[in-house]
Amino acid sequence: MPSKLDQLRAMTTVVADTGDMDSIRAFKPTDSTTNPSLILKAAQLPAYARLVDEAVTWARQRGAPAEAATDRLAIDFGVELTRIVPGRVSTEVDADLSFDVAGTIAKAKKLIADYQARGVGRERVLIKIAATWEGAQAAAALQREGIDCNLTLMFSLAQAIACADAGAFLISPFVGRIFDWHVKAGGGPYSGETDPGVQSVRAIYAYYKTYGVATVIMGASFRNAGEIEALAGCDRLTISPALLDELAKDQGPLARKLSPDAPGLAPARIALDEKRFRWMLNEDAMATEKLAEGIRAFAHDLAGLREMIGRRLASAA
Repeated sequence: MPSKLDQLRAMTTVVADTGDMDSIRAFKPTDSTTNPSLILKAAQLPAYARLVDEAVTWARQRGAPAEAATDRLAIDFGVELTRIVPGRVSTEVDADLSFDVAGTIAKAKKLIADYQARGVGRERVLIKIAATWEGAQAAAALQREGIDCNLTLMFSLAQAIACADAGAFLISPFVGRIFDWHVKAGGGPYSGETDPGVQSVRAIYAYYKTYGVATVIMGASFRNAGEIEALAGCDRLTISPALLDELAKDQGPLARKLSPDAPGLAPARIALDEKRFRWMLNEDAMATEKLAEGIRAFAHDLAGLREMIGRRLASAA
């Protein structure tokens, strides 16, 4: 019998959730996605010293600040990833722009221009944006210009609807972080079927498929293989190397859990404006807390990455 990873690939597009290129080569996912936390971790490994060196040298030769060098490093990682995966690579807009529509649009266009200058077309890139109201509005403008977006840090149906209305190419609901919140609040124990993060993705899936929303659903942030198995059949799943390895070693059967032919029950379609979005999000304590926490964490790691690059630039001066 094929491994569970091979069985999963037959029904779901598998994406690598890592900046570790050796892992990506080993598991051969279709796409790859990174974020500031993953790049910060990878940039400290000897295997990727050459990419850090390239970004520092590029910035030093131009007198560019650490912020520009950090952008260069993210593009360096992305370009390398496009040479490994056949599909898309996701690159994140700065987390501190999560409530800035114009700033997000400008940064996204710059990232796309930087990729194009390195010979990578926009059809190979997804721009990752936090799924705030402002992020959704920025994504709407970018999608109209042919720049495909991945709306990340998603924890609620309200966010999913706002991103669908924006015409976002893809959303990334965070299964594991929802699970974490409920466990911390005293919930559980949970199985794959009862996991609140799994239930959240299934609710979004039912809504999108019932109402013909074209936006791709990519479950993310998994804590265990049971969560992944419970979402088999989802459009895409982005999975860490450790869990990819676990699935690759498991020869058991894997049943399809999600299908557009039987998407599940969905509520009546919701007409969403900014006021309703903010009220729905406010009424969801978990989503409110995890969205804010996620933005803070990504901003913190982005600052750490800039600080690391800044020290390199200072020492090279």
